[in-house]
Amino acid sequence: MEFINKYKLTFIGIAVGAVGGYLYYHFVGCASGTCAITSNPLNSTLYGAMMGGSLVNTFKKDDAKTDINEK
Repeated sequence: MEFINKYKLTFIGIAVGAVGGYLYYHFVGCASGTCAITSNPLNSTLYGAMMGGSLVNTFKKDDAKTDINEK
């Protein structure tokens, strides 16, 4: 349960990104079918999930700051 609470925002970002990736595939997509990401709903959803998780983690604050010289 501690793991879920620690990474709750990351999981939310992954879920929102996955939905956004699928919606991008559905509404924009790729007409020719040669696009690597947007021509397949699975690729688009996974890419959106990865980008959503990465975006949320960019703004996440670290709880413990460590210094290399401290022991």
